[in-house]
Parts: sequence; C-alpha cells; structure tokens
Amino acid sequence: MALPAPVYLKALKSRTLEQRAKKAITVLDSCTLCPRQCAVNRTAGETGTCKTGRRAVVASYNAHFGEEKPLVGRNGSGTIFFSHCSLHCNFCQNYEISHLGEGCAVEDDQLATIMLELQQAGCHNINLVTPSHVVPQILEAVYLAAQQGLSVPLVYNCSGYDRVETLQLLDGIVDIYMPDFKFWYHDVARDTCNAPDYPELAQRALLEMHRQVGDLVIDKASGLACKGILVRHLVLPGGLAGTAKIMAFLANSLSSNTYVNVMAQYRPCGRAREMPALSAALSPAEYDQAVQETKAAGIHRLDKPRRMFQLC
Repeated sequence: MALPAPVYLKALKSRTLEQRAKKAITVLDSCTLCPRQCAVNRTAGETGTCKTGRRAVVASYNAHFGEEKPLVGRNGSGTIFFSHCSLHCNFCQNYEISHLGEGCAVEDDQLATIMLELQQAGCHNINLVTPSHVVPQILEAVYLAAQQGLSVPLVYNCSGYDRVETLQLLDGIVDIYMPDFKFWYHDVARDTCNAPDYPELAQRALLEMHRQVGDLVIDKASGLACKGILVRHLVLPGGLAGTAKIMAFLANSLSSNTYVNVMAQYRPCGRAREMPALSAALSPAEYDQAVQETKAAGIHRLDKPRRMFQLC
C-alpha cells in the first residue's frame, strides 16, 4: 500500500502553495523570518544574522542514512544542507557550514531540481536541514518541483528557534517537522547562542508544529514516517540542556506520544572549548541519566539510540 500523498500536493491544487510562496518572498524585503528579526532587505542583497541574501546557499545534498529510522528506510533521507544559520550554537558540529557558510548559492529552480534529483535517486523524503532562514526559497522551489512530479514528504529539520508567524506559512505544506529542543535554561541559551529567548520561542514553535501535523505517524508496512513531529534533543555535559524539564514539557504540553531522539553525540566542536562546561565530551553515565529522565517524564517513543562517545 502506498504512503499518503504529501500535503503540499493538495496545496498545489488549491493554489495555496503558490500563494504562500509569493507571500513569503515579500518578507525578504524587510526580513523577519527568524526570531532575530534583522529587517534587512535580502531581496536587494542585504544580509543579517543568517548572512544569506535572496538566494539560498546549499552546502551539500545526498541520500543520508544517518538520520532517524523512520526517515531513512531502505534508500535514505534526501537531505539538503543549507549553509548559514540564525542560531549559531558555539558547539555546532557543522561549524564550517553554519558559521562559515561553506556552500554555493542556488536559484529557486535549481533548488527544485535538487529535490527532484533526490526523489529520482529513491530517497523517501526531502529533508531540509537548517531551513528557518530560507523558507521563501524553499516554498518557491517546492511549488516548482511539485509541478514537475515531486511527491515525497517534506521534512523541516530545524533548531527550534523559529517564529510562529513563519511556521504558519508552512501549514499544509510541510508533512514532518523535526525540530531540536536544545536548552531549557536562558543562561545556557544566552552563553552558547546569544539567544536567551530560545526556551520560550522553542516551546511556542513546537506547539505550533504539533498543532499543524500532530504526533508522528509511521506506516506499518514500510516503517516510514509520513506525517507528524519528531523532536531531537542533544544531551549536553553537566546537565546543561535541562533534559528533564524539556521532556516534561513535551509529555505534558505536546503529547506523551511524541517521538523523540535523545542524542548522545555531543563533543566539543566549533568554539565550544571557550566554555569550560562544554569542553568535555558527553559521558555514557550522563547519557543514561538523560534517557532515564525522558522515560520518567512519560515519553515512550524513542528513536533507536546510536551511542557515540569519545575519550577526553
């Protein structure tokens, strides 16, 4: 039995997709897509925190087999890594991409072609990594690609630092939201990302995502996700992420049926060693404690752990 058609095909037919793309493009004239709200004219080539003008910058795209099990399937997740980022975690494991902007600027029709190539390669979805600052370009590309036969689910793979107003442009377009919930504590978000408002904004963003798509739905026959929210949480050393409080929020404010990936792969990357608390890798004991806190909160749908630790 085939998976349900992605929601953007209905939006294409109703012309909602075209209208959303046009509306989103106008935001670039005084950009307020992300919580930084730089208000620069990206259409004219000005750049703000995300260092991205009118064209999206793509670092790489491929069939990715390291993602969560319901996304990977047999042929991989069709992952598109966008360069730059509006959050700028000092410990980012993709520092060269998110901070230094390695990649090539692409026109919207070129981005559409990338999506179609990934589908042609057999990928089960289009996985948009760090998309928050390029929502208009994505909508335009999906509009173009859908007219040419794009028919796999869209995955919005983000940091959780998203404005509800921007997410509403994606309502009925995105099938699967895959946000991080990184930090519960304001001071940690301030010191790592200069974003003390992250905890509140992530909560609002996840509530909006869940409102749009609900809990993750996995097709029994294929094991593939077709709709819903999948939350990632990177465990930080010293309990800095506030895992117990984040999981309580997910269980009580979203759903105890929320699908969660408790991630073990923290290691000091980028500028992390500038902060003593982040200068050591995560220990197995710290990860085990985070999993116990997750289960104690009532979260029971956990992605199969891939425990990756390093000696330090």
